[in-house]
Amino acid sequence: MNKYTVQVENGRVGKNGQPSVGPVYRSSLAKDGFPPLEPGMNTSWELFRFSVEKNPENKMIGWREFNQGKAGPYVWATYKEVYEEVIHIGSALRQLDVSPGTRIGIYGANCPQWAMAMEACNGYSLICVPLYDTLGAGAIDYIIDHAEIDVVFVQDKKIKQVLSFECKAARRLKSIISFTTVSKEQIDVAATIGIKAYSWNDFILLGKKSPLEPLPPQPLDICTIMYTSGTSGNPKGVILTHETHATYVKGVERFLDQFEDKMTVNDVYFSFLPLAHILDRMIEEYFFHKGASVGYYQGNIEALRDDLMELKPTFFAGVPRVFERVHEGILKAVAELRPLRRLIFNLLYKHKLHWMRLGYSHKTASPFADFLAFSKVKARLGGRVRLLVSGGAPLSPEIEEFLRVTSCAYMLQGYGLTETCGQTTIGFPDDLSLIGAVGVPTTFTDLRLEEVPEMGYDPLGQPSRGEVCVRGKTLFSGYYKDPELTKEVIKDGWFHTGDIGEITPNGILIIIDRKKNIFKLSQGEYIAVEYLEKVYSATPIIEDVCFLLLQDKCNFFKYIYISSCLFLLPFSLYFQICFTYFSIDINVFAMSFSKQLRGFEYISGIVVDPRPFDIERDLITATMKKKRSQMLKYYQVEIEQVYKNLVEENK
Repeated sequence: MNKYTVQVENGRVGKNGQPSVGPVYRSSLAKDGFPPLEPGMNTSWELFRFSVEKNPENKMIGWREFNQGKAGPYVWATYKEVYEEVIHIGSALRQLDVSPGTRIGIYGANCPQWAMAMEACNGYSLICVPLYDTLGAGAIDYIIDHAEIDVVFVQDKKIKQVLSFECKAARRLKSIISFTTVSKEQIDVAATIGIKAYSWNDFILLGKKSPLEPLPPQPLDICTIMYTSGTSGNPKGVILTHETHATYVKGVERFLDQFEDKMTVNDVYFSFLPLAHILDRMIEEYFFHKGASVGYYQGNIEALRDDLMELKPTFFAGVPRVFERVHEGILKAVAELRPLRRLIFNLLYKHKLHWMRLGYSHKTASPFADFLAFSKVKARLGGRVRLLVSGGAPLSPEIEEFLRVTSCAYMLQGYGLTETCGQTTIGFPDDLSLIGAVGVPTTFTDLRLEEVPEMGYDPLGQPSRGEVCVRGKTLFSGYYKDPELTKEVIKDGWFHTGDIGEITPNGILIIIDRKKNIFKLSQGEYIAVEYLEKVYSATPIIEDVCFLLLQDKCNFFKYIYISSCLFLLPFSLYFQICFTYFSIDINVFAMSFSKQLRGFEYISGIVVDPRPFDIERDLITATMKKKRSQMLKYYQVEIEQVYKNLVEENK
């Protein structure tokens, strides 16, 4: 029997204009059907309460306090201490006359106050609405208004954005509560628009004076409305229930319990991905349920290395860019070694990889290689890491293999969306056949592919390819205030992700494309831009690339290629990358990486930016997805100049 999945439905050819669909795959852990949740474990609050009762003195959340601008060692609060503060927060919220179902915003970087406000929402049947701390005033204004938020917990340095002129929706707020302190000036400004502003300590004191028992939610009550960062248009409010959250946590628990190395109360998670993003949120809820510890970064991405060395976590998750930087750092350190030591490192790498390919675990493949070389890599990750998980976008197979060999930890890829409450598929540790794949369905998930005829993807073909569709117990309830969009993406109980996948006969999923990022040329050919970006970004000196497609008055399409890289110069028609006095033809370079590149996939124009695409300029989302429409606006002047040159040279 397949150890990964079971096939619960056969595929079928589409009839009467309906698309063909592939077989339905389900986790082998659910071969007899989705397992029921345990009594008393049906909501996020019940999972947390259970852990507090079982592990009152365990370290729950940790943070670094600053002394004269320098971060000190981690300070910890126990489960009992956190629970007491959560009750104070919930009681204080009740003093503000908020009723069950009221939307409560949380705006700021990951910190203990963020998590405690979240748990207070869970315990008092309030709906938590996270706000990305990287979102500008415009998006915050939209979400406050759209979700009809009454109270917002705010990081101190974000208060001015909430009270700014651009955030007109703030006038509907009743109260704002600072994560730390609030100045008299901010209190006065808030008062002029009818908002009561509290410091954290004052708000806790309000709850202490009039403690009130929790108002536990029901399983189908809304737990959170999580707005996706969105690559275009306004953010979408994804509705997730308490039962959905609880099901996800129990599913992760079942998955991890099947392995020899168990997650225990002694594990420590390093939290630096945004808590407003589903991946970090659900990992933390799992850790809280297990009675384990979560340590928050100090709020500065540039200081992650320092936080890692101080916290010494056993687990952390990241988007591919995080692991790319880890990989780059290791390679740089290896390159600086003396030739003999560098040779030894490479030989040990090949030796350990050989035994791992034969089926040995990363622990048993070569303890000698780990001791002699790879323990130093592990030390760069804090020295105790046991599990690394990459999500948000596909991680390159080369980097995944490298980290599986050198990190002395389990390395997994996962795939999921906010609409699926996090991971939809997950890889298996110590199985190199899953490198380059995003794994198999999670415990409470069904997976299948649907035909995309305009792109030539057929789930009944060889290989089986099509749009990834998901159903199961961790699916969202719909988009807030948008029933039409909900109907558009959920058909016959299946959520259509918009991602293009390939499924092996074992039910292993590989993400290969994105349905929305398809351009159609006037001649009828379809262009998969994410595939092309992967090919062209293989150029060593290119940081990142983004393809855009423009159409002129003659209905003739031309590419505009935006590259985030130093020392690139724009030319037209026949383009070259110039790095000091060395040049190569970028199209020829790209062809060397792909024999399947077609003539109409070559670059026609290039715009250069010496700065990497970043969130600050609203060019990418918090999960590193490119905002193509925003890039068109941001680079409009440069694009028009290059396009003008192209038109002139084609006359």
